[in-house]
Amino acid sequence: MTRTAPGPASDGELRVVRSRPALLDDHSKAIIEQLQQDGRRPYAAIAAAVGLSEAAVRQRVGRLVGSGVVQIVAVTDPLQVGFTRQAMIGLRAEGNLDPVVQALVDMDEVDYVVITAGSFDILVEVVCEDDDHLLTLLNERIRTIPGVRSTESFVYLKLSKQTYHWGTR
Repeated sequence: MTRTAPGPASDGELRVVRSRPALLDDHSKAIIEQLQQDGRRPYAAIAAAVGLSEAAVRQRVGRLVGSGVVQIVAVTDPLQVGFTRQAMIGLRAEGNLDPVVQALVDMDEVDYVVITAGSFDILVEVVCEDDDHLLTLLNERIRTIPGVRSTESFVYLKLSKQTYHWGTR
């Protein structure tokens, strides 16, 4: 069974999420762990570390990327590239959440959208140039989406940890 969810498959699109994790053998898991340490690690170095040929690693990485198991991207520090305000926004919505989610996914400032259980229906992380940009985004674009009942903003004061090294199971 599959479903769609907002995600980083491509800008502004919903990605397919499996209801079960992908079946990965030990070699694929080892390749993923190598890439989590350094996404630019050469195939030859990965091959030596996991005990496969360079060609086999290249093929497996291609399949992992193509199937959506892995993304290889440059992660920037928003402060260093001119975005001084980050926030998590909790949304309470009514009715079908899919149109609300799609409207959020389509916004350039939004880098994370998740449907949740709890006091918020949706959590959204945004990256803005400054407080005025955040206020405009909230008032003119997010709060005006049909179905959004209320929002609560959690402005980031200090980011103490952000990691992408959770390994595989």
